[in-house]
Amino acid sequence: MTTVTRDLVDSVGDAFNANDIDAVMKHFAEDATFDHAIGPKEYGVRFEGAETIRGVFAGLFEKVENVHWETLDCAISGNKAYCEYRRTATHKDGRKEEFLSVDILTYRDGLIVHKDTYYKQRTE
Repeated sequence: MTTVTRDLVDSVGDAFNANDIDAVMKHFAEDATFDHAIGPKEYGVRFEGAETIRGVFAGLFEKVENVHWETLDCAISGNKAYCEYRRTATHKDGRKEEFLSVDILTYRDGLIVHKDTYYKQRTE
C-alpha cells in the first residue's frame, strides 16, 4: 500500500494545472470513480472508469484556454486527501471564471480511486 503524501497529491494537481490529460490520467486507477459537484443525484453526476473520466477532463481542457487550481489547503488522513482550491479558467471566448472548490481524493496503491468534487455555484 502506497502512503498518501502531499507530494503525491500535488503531483496530480500539477498535471491538472498543465492541462495535460495524459499526465492527469496517470494518477487514476482503471476502476476510478469521479463524482461531479452538479447533477440530479445526491452525489451529483457519477463517472465510472478511467476512459470515461478521461473524456470528462479532456472535454474541460478543450473548452478553455487555460484552467488552474491553486491549492489553498490540503489535509491527509489515511488514504484520503481533502483539498481546498481556488479554480480559475479563461474560456476560449475570453470569459473568465473563478470559484472555490473542495476535492476529496481517495487513493489505493498510489492511484485515485474516487474523486469527489464540491464547489461554489456562482450566479449572476
